[in-house]
Amino acid sequence: MSLSPGILSLLLAASCPVFALAQDSRSAGQATRSKSALLVVDAQVGVVSGIWESKRVIANIETIVHRARAAGVPVIWVQHSDDDELKYGSESWKLAPNFVPAAAELVIHKKYNSSFANTDLDQKLKALGISRLVLAGAATNWCIRATAYAAVDRGYDLALASDAHSTESMRLPGGTTVAAEAIVAELNAVFEWISVPNVRTEVKKASDIAF
Repeated sequence: MSLSPGILSLLLAASCPVFALAQDSRSAGQATRSKSALLVVDAQVGVVSGIWESKRVIANIETIVHRARAAGVPVIWVQHSDDDELKYGSESWKLAPNFVPAAAELVIHKKYNSSFANTDLDQKLKALGISRLVLAGAATNWCIRATAYAAVDRGYDLALASDAHSTESMRLPGGTTVAAEAIVAELNAVFEWISVPNVRTEVKKASDIAF
């Protein structure tokens, strides 16, 4: 028999006062307003075209971009380039047609998995006074994962849009295939429960994340 996250939390709180205190602290902290920015990572033609449930995920990214703009929250676009499939300026490198940055929206160019690696993203966020990042895009097990860990390591609160990131299935040495759906579910679970000093994390659908 499996237990729902809510029931599991109650059981853990009853048996472990430290867990209960942490949960109370997280709940109280979520009521505190932080200055947020939406970070959309690698929503590029050559990336999102092949991800699991691409149409649904793209629609959910569109939803969260619209909600952020309506709330006056900065939207920051991250665009990857390499010497292979995402050559700078190529068709596959371009943002997917659904995504057109507004004139005032930042575009960060990167060459590594983490959006913070060898870019000025951290400086730009600090200049804007941002303390909380809402994260969406692709690919889950590469640039979303690396960016999420880099963000919390730098002290940013993180809201992961559970239905607005995706990837492709991954074939491991030896022939085992890890399904894309499982990769997405695993990262959502990690950031639901990860513990980082003085950092709050949350995992919610694109339509439910508060700005």
